[in-house]
Amino acid sequence: MGADLHCHTRLSDGSMGIDDLIILAKNRGVKKIAITDHDCQAASVRGRLIGDRHGVTVYQGVELSATDSKRGRQAHILGYLTEAPDRLEGLCRRNLEARKRASQHMIVRAARRYPTTAELILKCATGSTNVYEQHIMHALMECGVADKIYGSVYEELFSPESEDNIIVNARFPEPTEIIDAIHEAGGIAVLAHPALFDSFDLLDELIEYGLDGIEVWHPQCDEECQNYLKTLAEKHDLLMTGGSDFHGMYTKSPISIGSLKTPPEHLRRLLTYKARKRRAEAEQN
Repeated sequence: MGADLHCHTRLSDGSMGIDDLIILAKNRGVKKIAITDHDCQAASVRGRLIGDRHGVTVYQGVELSATDSKRGRQAHILGYLTEAPDRLEGLCRRNLEARKRASQHMIVRAARRYPTTAELILKCATGSTNVYEQHIMHALMECGVADKIYGSVYEELFSPESEDNIIVNARFPEPTEIIDAIHEAGGIAVLAHPALFDSFDLLDELIEYGLDGIEVWHPQCDEECQNYLKTLAEKHDLLMTGGSDFHGMYTKSPISIGSLKTPPEHLRRLLTYKARKRRAEAEQN
């Protein structure tokens, strides 16, 4: 049985609470998941306790935000199975503060353009560690400006190609800094959804730097993309992971938890990775 290793809760930009997410996983027969909220590890901690009550294994995870300044793009690094997650808390706080500063500007811009208020947007973000694009769109739906999260209004406001976009990009650490932080915390660093941010050039650099794995199975990665990433991972002996990138109703197209999974053999490789790596290092010494 595989595992959905990419799920979000209301603590970041998902629409479901931790309890509801885990019960949904149980009801869909998904027995193994990782909660990977953006720059927030709280759901992983609580999720393990709730999961135990429902027969769902919740692996420790987080999705850390990075800025690929060389290409002017975002990048996300998944951190799994960290032995000292508290060592990532400072980085998470700094990333959340950077995102908060950026979101404050976008909230003001959205309220100037459409009949909504900062207070309503913040209300739609209740329970989250920050305000995300989905929360702004949720508020605009409440006001009757938009009829769905991802539609023409979203494209106007949040597409980089739109001349009228209100995007303010937060400044996060470089991807290599994120990898270093994950490794220092005793975790496993995996590049999330390379196709989503067109991170293929970055991926080549991160492999040389010491990246541990690639997210191969993802809604934005078609069969051709998967085959390319599999070949690359096999060539460099990298881990392969996957998941639905579940966000509940805050997703561009309907997809439920467990729709994409890390296959069992690759899950086993992930779970035994650090022990195998330590043995290999001991043999070299």
